[in-house]
Amino acid sequence: MFERVREDVRCVFDRDPAARHSFEVVTTYPGVHALLFHRLTHWLWLRRLRWLSRFISVIARWVTGIEIHPGAVIGRRFFIDHGLGVVIGETAVIGNDVTLYQGVTLGGTSWAPGKRHPTIGDDVVVGAGAKILGPLMVGTGARVGSNAVVVKDVPEGATMIGIPARVARRACDTDSESDRRREATARKIGFEAYGATRDMPDPVAGAINAILDHVEYTDQRLEEMCQALREVGGHVSTEGIPDLEGCGIEDGAPESDPDAAVEAEPREGTGE
Repeated sequence: MFERVREDVRCVFDRDPAARHSFEVVTTYPGVHALLFHRLTHWLWLRRLRWLSRFISVIARWVTGIEIHPGAVIGRRFFIDHGLGVVIGETAVIGNDVTLYQGVTLGGTSWAPGKRHPTIGDDVVVGAGAKILGPLMVGTGARVGSNAVVVKDVPEGATMIGIPARVARRACDTDSESDRRREATARKIGFEAYGATRDMPDPVAGAINAILDHVEYTDQRLEEMCQALREVGGHVSTEGIPDLEGCGIEDGAPESDPDAAVEAEPREGTGE
Protein backbone atom coordinates (compact mmCIF):
# COMPACT_ATOMS: atom_id res chain seq x y z
CA MET A 1 0.00 0.00 0.00
CA PHE A 2 2.77 2.44 0.90
CA GLU A 3 4.53 1.70 -2.38
CA ARG A 4 1.35 2.64 -4.24
CA VAL A 5 1.12 5.90 -2.28
CA ARG A 6 4.72 6.70 -3.23
CA GLU A 7 3.84 6.08 -6.88
CA ASP A 8 0.86 8.41 -6.58
CA VAL A 9 3.12 11.16 -5.27
CA ARG A 10 5.97 10.59 -7.73
CA CYS A 11 3.69 10.67 -10.77
CA VAL A 12 2.79 14.29 -9.98
CA PHE A 13 6.29 15.42 -10.97
CA ASP A 14 5.84 13.89 -14.44
CA ARG A 15 2.58 15.75 -15.10
CA ASP A 16 2.82 19.06 -13.24
CA PRO A 17 5.93 21.24 -13.78
CA ALA A 18 4.86 23.40 -10.82
CA ALA A 19 5.63 20.57 -8.36
CA ARG A 20 8.97 21.16 -6.65
CA HIS A 21 9.36 18.51 -3.95
CA SER A 22 7.46 15.65 -2.33
CA PHE A 23 6.61 17.52 0.87
CA GLU A 24 4.89 20.24 -1.15
CA VAL A 25 2.92 17.66 -3.14
CA VAL A 26 1.77 15.76 -0.05
CA THR A 27 0.74 18.88 1.88
CA THR A 28 -0.72 21.19 -0.79
CA TYR A 29 -2.18 19.11 -3.64
CA PRO A 30 -5.92 18.44 -3.16
CA GLY A 31 -5.90 15.83 -5.92
CA VAL A 32 -3.34 13.81 -3.96
CA HIS A 33 -5.34 14.28 -0.74
CA ALA A 34 -8.52 13.06 -2.43
CA LEU A 35 -6.73 10.00 -3.79
CA LEU A 36 -5.24 9.14 -0.40
CA PHE A 37 -8.68 9.43 1.18
CA HIS A 38 -10.08 7.19 -1.55
CA ARG A 39 -7.44 4.53 -1.02
CA LEU A 40 -8.65 4.33 2.60
CA THR A 41 -12.38 4.49 1.88
CA HIS A 42 -12.16 1.91 -0.90
CA TRP A 43 -10.33 -0.46 1.47
CA LEU A 44 -13.15 -0.02 3.98
CA TRP A 45 -15.78 -0.42 1.23
CA LEU A 46 -14.36 -3.79 0.18
CA ARG A 47 -14.58 -4.92 3.81
CA ARG A 48 -18.26 -3.96 3.86
CA LEU A 49 -17.77 -1.05 6.26
CA ARG A 50 -19.97 0.96 3.93
CA TRP A 51 -21.27 3.69 6.24
CA LEU A 52 -17.81 4.49 7.60
CA SER A 53 -16.32 4.64 4.12
CA ARG A 54 -19.10 6.96 2.92
CA PHE A 55 -18.69 9.20 5.97
CA ILE A 56 -14.95 9.57 5.41
CA SER A 57 -15.55 10.28 1.71
CA VAL A 58 -17.90 13.13 2.68
CA ILE A 59 -15.15 14.61 4.86
CA ALA A 60 -12.74 14.25 1.92
CA ARG A 61 -15.19 16.15 -0.31
CA TRP A 62 -15.41 18.99 2.22
CA VAL A 63 -11.62 19.20 2.45
CA THR A 64 -10.68 18.81 -1.22
CA GLY A 65 -13.72 19.78 -3.31
CA ILE A 66 -13.39 16.41 -5.07
CA GLU A 67 -16.03 13.69 -4.76
CA ILE A 68 -14.97 10.09 -5.30
CA HIS A 69 -17.37 7.34 -4.35
CA PRO A 70 -15.68 4.66 -2.21
CA GLY A 71 -16.89 1.97 -4.61
CA ALA A 72 -14.96 3.39 -7.57
CA VAL A 73 -11.93 1.35 -8.65
CA ILE A 74 -8.82 3.44 -9.35
CA GLY A 75 -5.52 2.14 -10.73
CA ARG A 76 -1.95 3.15 -10.12
CA ARG A 77 -0.36 6.57 -10.68
CA PHE A 78 -3.68 8.37 -10.90
CA PHE A 79 -3.45 12.17 -10.87
CA ILE A 80 -6.13 14.84 -10.49
CA ASP A 81 -4.69 18.26 -11.37
CA HIS A 82 -6.30 21.22 -9.56
CA GLY A 83 -9.31 18.97 -9.00
CA LEU A 84 -12.09 21.26 -7.81
CA GLY A 85 -15.46 19.92 -8.94
CA VAL A 86 -14.30 16.45 -10.01
CA VAL A 87 -16.99 13.78 -9.49
CA ILE A 88 -16.34 10.04 -9.87
CA GLY A 89 -19.31 7.67 -9.51
CA GLU A 90 -19.67 4.39 -7.66
CA THR A 91 -19.19 1.94 -10.54
CA ALA A 92 -16.46 3.89 -12.35
CA VAL A 93 -13.31 1.95 -13.14
CA ILE A 94 -10.08 3.87 -13.86
CA GLY A 95 -6.91 2.30 -15.22
CA ASN A 96 -3.25 3.14 -14.65
CA ASP A 97 -1.52 6.45 -15.47
CA VAL A 98 -4.79 8.38 -15.91
CA THR A 99 -4.96 12.18 -15.53
CA LEU A 100 -8.08 14.22 -14.84
CA TYR A 101 -8.34 17.99 -14.70
CA GLN A 102 -10.75 20.15 -12.74
CA GLY A 103 -14.48 19.88 -13.27
CA VAL A 104 -14.43 16.38 -14.79
CA THR A 105 -17.47 14.16 -14.22
CA LEU A 106 -17.46 10.39 -14.59
CA GLY A 107 -21.20 10.04 -14.18
CA GLY A 108 -24.16 7.81 -14.85
CA THR A 109 -27.23 8.21 -17.04
CA SER A 110 -29.54 5.73 -15.34
CA TRP A 111 -31.05 5.08 -11.93
CA ALA A 112 -31.01 1.33 -12.51
CA PRO A 113 -28.63 -0.67 -10.30
CA GLY A 114 -25.54 -2.24 -11.77
CA LYS A 115 -22.82 -0.76 -13.93
CA ARG A 116 -23.73 2.90 -14.49
CA HIS A 117 -20.43 4.74 -14.83
CA PRO A 118 -17.54 4.78 -17.34
CA THR A 119 -14.53 2.51 -17.55
CA ILE A 120 -11.37 4.48 -18.31
CA GLY A 121 -8.41 2.69 -19.90
CA ASP A 122 -4.73 3.21 -19.16
CA ASP A 123 -2.90 6.43 -20.05
CA VAL A 124 -6.06 8.49 -20.63
CA VAL A 125 -6.15 12.27 -20.21
CA VAL A 126 -9.47 14.03 -19.58
CA GLY A 127 -9.49 17.82 -19.97
CA ALA A 128 -11.07 20.39 -17.68
CA GLY A 129 -14.86 20.36 -17.53
CA ALA A 130 -15.29 17.21 -19.60
CA LYS A 131 -18.23 14.90 -18.89
CA ILE A 132 -18.07 11.15 -19.55
CA LEU A 133 -21.51 9.70 -18.95
CA GLY A 134 -22.82 6.16 -18.81
CA PRO A 135 -21.33 2.65 -18.73
CA LEU A 136 -19.12 3.29 -21.73
CA MET A 137 -15.48 2.46 -22.41
CA VAL A 138 -12.70 4.99 -22.98
CA GLY A 139 -9.87 3.18 -24.75
CA THR A 140 -6.22 3.13 -23.79
CA GLY A 141 -4.30 6.29 -24.65
CA ALA A 142 -7.41 8.32 -25.49
CA ARG A 143 -7.68 12.09 -24.96
CA VAL A 144 -10.91 13.88 -24.06
CA GLY A 145 -10.89 17.60 -24.77
CA SER A 146 -11.97 20.28 -22.31
CA ASN A 147 -15.76 20.61 -21.90
CA ALA A 148 -16.44 17.65 -24.19
CA VAL A 149 -19.47 15.50 -23.38
CA VAL A 150 -18.78 11.84 -24.12
CA VAL A 151 -21.82 9.56 -24.38
CA LYS A 152 -20.44 6.68 -26.48
CA ASP A 153 -17.38 4.44 -26.46
CA VAL A 154 -14.04 6.06 -27.27
CA PRO A 155 -11.57 4.12 -29.47
CA GLU A 156 -8.03 3.54 -28.28
CA GLY A 157 -5.76 6.49 -28.92
CA ALA A 158 -8.59 8.74 -30.15
CA THR A 159 -9.00 12.42 -29.32
CA MET A 160 -12.58 13.48 -28.55
CA ILE A 161 -13.90 17.04 -28.75
CA GLY A 162 -17.29 18.76 -28.84
CA ILE A 163 -20.83 18.30 -27.54
CA PRO A 164 -21.66 15.53 -28.04
CA ALA A 165 -18.05 14.45 -28.38
CA ARG A 166 -16.82 13.20 -31.74
CA VAL A 167 -13.53 11.70 -32.83
CA ALA A 168 -11.19 14.46 -33.96
CA ARG A 169 -8.13 12.28 -34.38
CA ARG A 170 -7.41 8.57 -34.20
CA ALA A 171 -4.22 6.82 -33.19
CA CYS A 172 -3.63 5.67 -36.77
CA ASP A 173 -3.63 9.34 -37.85
CA THR A 174 -0.70 10.17 -35.61
CA ASP A 175 2.61 10.38 -37.47
CA SER A 176 0.79 9.77 -40.75
CA GLU A 177 2.40 10.66 -44.07
CA SER A 178 0.18 13.74 -44.40
CA ASP A 179 1.25 14.95 -40.95
CA ARG A 180 4.92 14.56 -41.87
CA ARG A 181 4.40 16.46 -45.12
CA ARG A 182 2.67 19.28 -43.30
CA GLU A 183 5.46 19.56 -40.76
CA ALA A 184 8.06 19.64 -43.55
CA THR A 185 6.12 22.37 -45.38
CA ALA A 186 5.75 24.37 -42.18
CA ARG A 187 9.49 24.25 -41.58
CA LYS A 188 10.12 25.20 -45.20
CA ILE A 189 8.10 28.41 -44.98
CA GLY A 190 9.35 29.25 -41.51
CA PHE A 191 6.20 28.43 -39.58
CA GLU A 192 5.86 25.98 -36.70
CA ALA A 193 2.39 24.73 -37.49
CA TYR A 194 -0.17 25.03 -34.74
CA GLY A 195 -2.12 22.65 -36.94
CA ALA A 196 0.47 19.96 -36.30
CA THR A 197 -0.61 19.70 -32.66
CA ARG A 198 -1.37 16.10 -31.72
CA ASP A 199 -3.18 16.43 -28.43
CA MET A 200 -6.01 18.89 -29.01
CA PRO A 201 -6.95 19.58 -32.63
CA ASP A 202 -9.56 22.28 -33.24
CA PRO A 203 -11.07 24.22 -36.18
CA VAL A 204 -8.09 26.59 -36.34
CA ALA A 205 -5.72 23.62 -36.52
CA GLY A 206 -7.82 22.12 -39.32
CA ALA A 207 -7.71 25.37 -41.29
CA ILE A 208 -3.94 25.63 -40.93
CA ASN A 209 -3.54 22.01 -42.03
CA ALA A 210 -5.57 22.82 -45.17
CA ILE A 211 -3.35 25.86 -45.87
CA LEU A 212 -0.21 23.77 -45.49
CA ASP A 213 -1.61 21.15 -47.87
CA HIS A 214 -2.39 23.89 -50.42
CA VAL A 215 1.09 25.44 -50.09
CA GLU A 216 2.70 22.04 -50.61
CA TYR A 217 0.58 21.34 -53.72
CA THR A 218 1.27 24.80 -55.16
CA ASP A 219 5.00 24.38 -54.55
CA GLN A 220 5.00 21.06 -56.40
CA ARG A 221 3.13 22.51 -59.40
CA LEU A 222 5.51 25.49 -59.59
CA GLU A 223 8.49 23.16 -59.58
CA GLU A 224 6.94 21.17 -62.44
CA MET A 225 6.34 24.39 -64.43
CA CYS A 226 9.91 25.57 -63.86
CA GLN A 227 11.26 22.22 -65.00
CA ALA A 228 9.13 22.39 -68.17
CA LEU A 229 10.41 25.88 -68.94
CA ARG A 230 14.02 24.76 -68.53
CA GLU A 231 13.43 21.90 -70.98
CA VAL A 232 12.30 24.32 -73.72
CA GLY A 233 15.24 26.67 -73.13
CA GLY A 234 13.63 29.19 -70.86
CA HIS A 235 15.60 30.88 -68.10
CA VAL A 236 14.41 30.11 -64.59
CA SER A 237 16.18 31.22 -61.45
CA THR A 238 17.76 28.39 -59.50
CA GLU A 239 17.46 30.16 -56.17
CA GLY A 240 15.44 28.33 -53.54
CA ILE A 241 12.41 29.61 -51.70
CA PRO A 242 13.47 32.28 -49.16
CA ASP A 243 13.39 31.29 -45.52
CA LEU A 244 10.64 33.27 -43.78
CA GLU A 245 11.77 32.39 -40.27
CA GLY A 246 12.59 35.61 -38.42
CA CYS A 247 11.07 37.60 -41.31
CA GLY A 248 14.18 36.86 -43.39
CA ILE A 249 16.41 39.03 -41.20
CA GLU A 250 19.35 37.38 -39.47
CA ASP A 251 20.35 38.59 -36.02
CA GLY A 252 22.98 41.26 -36.37
CA ALA A 253 22.61 41.51 -40.15
CA PRO A 254 21.58 44.84 -41.72
CA GLU A 255 18.02 45.13 -42.91
CA SER A 256 17.50 44.96 -46.66
CA ASP A 257 16.52 48.07 -48.56
CA PRO A 258 12.73 47.90 -49.09
CA ASP A 259 13.12 49.88 -52.31
CA ALA A 260 15.54 47.35 -53.78
CA ALA A 261 13.01 45.36 -55.75
CA VAL A 262 14.00 42.31 -57.71
CA GLU A 263 15.04 43.54 -61.13
CA ALA A 264 13.73 41.74 -64.17
CA GLU A 265 16.38 40.24 -66.41
CA PRO A 266 16.78 41.95 -69.83
CA ARG A 267 14.94 40.20 -72.59
CA GLU A 268 17.00 38.90 -75.46
CA GLY A 269 17.00 41.07 -78.56
CA THR A 270 15.91 44.26 -76.78
CA GLY A 271 17.78 47.14 -75.25
CA GLU A 272 15.97 46.88 -72.02
